[in-house]
Amino acid sequence: MTGSRISKRYAKALLSLGQEDGNYAEYGENLKDFTGLCADNPEFSKVIANPVFSVDDRKKVLDAVLEKSPFADLVKNLLRLLLDKNRIEGIKDVSAYYTRLTDEISNIIRADIITARPLKDAAMDKLDVVLAKITSKTVKIKVEEDESLIGGLVVKIGDLVLDGSVRAQIEGLKESLKRGEYN
Repeated sequence: MTGSRISKRYAKALLSLGQEDGNYAEYGENLKDFTGLCADNPEFSKVIANPVFSVDDRKKVLDAVLEKSPFADLVKNLLRLLLDKNRIEGIKDVSAYYTRLTDEISNIIRADIITARPLKDAAMDKLDVVLAKITSKTVKIKVEEDESLIGGLVVKIGDLVLDGSVRAQIEGLKESLKRGEYN
């Protein structure tokens, strides 16, 4: 899309309508599902976004998919509008921003946890409680494994990064030794 400002406008408009009719969560799921469909079918994505094909031909392809989809009419209309305006390739940005907006109104924050090894359920529960206390929000956690951490974990919440990895501790120790701070 030509800019994130444009994708934000579409997301805000859809959210506003979704709040009015109470279906904003469903619309968000529809956007995620369509974005997933595009990611899983790159040929489809290329066809509907390619200006080499006429808008009418691209609409026919999109409509054939939308007819078989369970998406809400409002979401289908948004997708058709994006295609008409040659902005359908920005659906991923629209969906991502829509998710951010719905998280805000639902008092949800997303945390990315990077760990060297899988976390046990008890550790995940404790982490969830601590992060909820720190942020005063409901936390949705996504866990990713990275063996290069050696041990510990890294928590990313928006711009906040809490690095409790063994790798970071070793790097900190190295810096301390270089500066002569070993007392």
